[in-house]
Amino acid sequence: MPPAPNPYRVNVRDLMHRPGEMREKQLTFGVPEQLGAAAVIVGAGTELELDLRLEGLHDGILVSGEVRTTASGECVRCLDPVTVAVEVEFQELLAYSRDEAYDYQVHDDHVDCEPVVRDAVVLSLPFQPVCREDCPGLDPETGERLADSGPREPRVVIDPRWAALEGLALENDDSN
Repeated sequence: MPPAPNPYRVNVRDLMHRPGEMREKQLTFGVPEQLGAAAVIVGAGTELELDLRLEGLHDGILVSGEVRTTASGECVRCLDPVTVAVEVEFQELLAYSRDEAYDYQVHDDHVDCEPVVRDAVVLSLPFQPVCREDCPGLDPETGERLADSGPREPRVVIDPRWAALEGLALENDDSN
């Protein structure tokens, strides 16, 4: 079975070695591989919209783009599902020559935007996503969502090393 075609691959034969030439291209496809590996990811199969502007330069092809997709994961405070809209822009020069000054190259007559898009999307994902800004999280003792249980008194935690002295404080209160 032949490998699936790379949806990030764009033919640039008409732009190569033609400084000043420009073309725009829109791509929409399901992400072949998961993007990200933290609390929020863009899962494989999630629809990704990619608006590209390809410009021929002396050194290579300048690729400017905007990515729109959706990431999903868990709230780091209460573990509820979280969906995050991702919109990120990028711009990268893909060089004709294999020079250390450039991170990416034009391959034969095409550019592969996958590493550029992957970097832009992964770096834009929130490191600690929350379901809402004021999410109170989970009760440390019961594990219940604090948002579901109404207002309650904060529990006073007494250090066990001072527990013996608590009796003295009660005796002083009784004698007054």
